[in-house]
Amino acid sequence: MDDGADLVSTIHSNKSELIPEIKGGTEETTTGVMRLRAMALKEELKYPIIAVNDAHTKYLFDNRYGTGQSTIDGILRATSVLLAGKTFVAAGYGWCGRGLALRARGMGANVVVTETNPIKALEAVMEGFRVMTMSNAAEIGDIFVTTTGNKNVIRKEHFEKMRDGAILANSGHFNVEIDIPELERMTIRRRTIRRNMDEHQLNDGRKLYLLGKGRLINLAAAEGHPSEVMDMSFANQALCIEHLVKEQKYDPGVYRVPKEIDELVARIKLRAIETEIDSLTEEQKQYLANWEAGTT
Repeated sequence: MDDGADLVSTIHSNKSELIPEIKGGTEETTTGVMRLRAMALKEELKYPIIAVNDAHTKYLFDNRYGTGQSTIDGILRATSVLLAGKTFVAAGYGWCGRGLALRARGMGANVVVTETNPIKALEAVMEGFRVMTMSNAAEIGDIFVTTTGNKNVIRKEHFEKMRDGAILANSGHFNVEIDIPELERMTIRRRTIRRNMDEHQLNDGRKLYLLGKGRLINLAAAEGHPSEVMDMSFANQALCIEHLVKEQKYDPGVYRVPKEIDELVARIKLRAIETEIDSLTEEQKQYLANWEAGTT
């Protein structure tokens, strides 16, 4: 999920002689940006990185709509399960988790959200989702999907509570969000039911179904995000690289996408989908810029 950050780490660790020639780079994944910021905080990052993932035209669309749709696509291809009426547990309510929860609700599922961030959890509540701990969700869920970027989000104490037939998938990070080694230890019999769907029979007879061996299900069982939403992410990458080369003013560190690039990508996308928007008049611009106007 964070191949860009892996490349940066490899260069810093094994190819440091290349660093003087590198003008900068970009990173478009949430977990990748987290790792690069950790490097910058320790002053170990030796050239500038623009965090494409933090652009509005990336996370509001690629993460939310792209991940939401492609994850559901992967689950359906792997299982052919009916989502309507199922209890669907979305672990994590970042932008990927939000998109997933919205899509699952749109398919008729009863969506439960688990979170560790109190603000995100409150947002999920206000948006009409049930929010609870994974421990409680484990007892009622039919389908569990992780989108947190962390490890062992679903683990032994949760497997022990799950209903017979529960389906487990990951769409947030490497195959570490579900504690697969612990699931393997609890398994007395495993068999592949269909491509990308493994049945794990536990010693009490219950069966849990792991999709795509815990890898990103939208890639393992589907085709990833539609190009109609990835185009904005790639446009940000290209324009930010051009910006870094032309400006050459950045010290080592992690930077946000310049506002003008973010808005340019949005305008280009609007033109591509043949959508026109209004522009502020000079009078309106002056009104917004004048602190005295509209205050009495």
